[in-house]
Amino acid sequence: MTAARSVVLPVEGPWDLDHALGLLAGHAVPGAELVDRAARTHSRVVPWPAGTAGAGTAVVGTPGAGAAGPVRLDLRLAPDHVDLTATAAEGATLGDDDLAGLSALVRSWLDLDADLDAVAATFAGDPVLGASLARRPGIRITGHPVGWEAAAATVLGQQVSLAAARTFAGRLVAAHGTAAPGLGGLLGWPPAPVVADADVDELRAAVGVTNARARTLQAVAAAFADGLAVHPGADRAEARRRLLALPGVGPWTVEYLAVRALGDRDAWPSGDLVLRRALGGRTAREVDAAGAAWSPHRAYALFHLWADALG
Repeated sequence: MTAARSVVLPVEGPWDLDHALGLLAGHAVPGAELVDRAARTHSRVVPWPAGTAGAGTAVVGTPGAGAAGPVRLDLRLAPDHVDLTATAAEGATLGDDDLAGLSALVRSWLDLDADLDAVAATFAGDPVLGASLARRPGIRITGHPVGWEAAAATVLGQQVSLAAARTFAGRLVAAHGTAAPGLGGLLGWPPAPVVADADVDELRAAVGVTNARARTLQAVAAAFADGLAVHPGADRAEARRRLLALPGVGPWTVEYLAVRALGDRDAWPSGDLVLRRALGGRTAREVDAAGAAWSPHRAYALFHLWADALG
């Protein structure tokens, strides 16, 4: 076992790298992630083993005995593969099982195993999505590798711009994130229990959000610390139920997380403003009706419509 391991992850079928890198860059949290669109690289830290500290994450593979702690992932994206280098914090090691688990995590996160032929069969000739599919057949669902972090970032992004959301998340990481030697200076997100136990007034002041938003963040953190699972292998109905029961968490937040963290390829946040505008300013109920034609691939329809709307 060694501190750093590398592997090549093959990708079959088309892959729109500009789209994937744009999403990674657009959501990158200062201090926690590095994205170089020109070099097609992305770096971040993930908690390991998966599922530790309320991460709400699970992957295939059993972590090795020496791997507990944060792991830095360095990705280089290419049209037909991803070069992955995983580096354990100083003093830790990564075994074959760790590398297998981290590889599965990346494959799920970047949707490398997408059945785009099935998506194309659903969208081809569609009056709304057919042209988008022809222009950009390689759009995949770029998700999030850690459920708790995705949920926290989504709460911080409610009703504010993406730039503001990144700023808030960066402040949270700077105030409560985890540092470890050997990770190149990148910080890991604070574990859910740390945020759940933080003083709410100090949390609000450090992040710069309202008191209500800070309390929602803590409620979400407490749920993850209590075992809420939000990852592609989780019980989707149970995850939706538990999320929707939290104060300050509504249907849009739940469905957005279903797309980006639960891995539900038929999730459909019908109340999303960009989606509604992309469909001609329809109501959420009308968007629900329109999406029926694209099931069971509505998440791909969402990403195509977002891509067309945002350019």
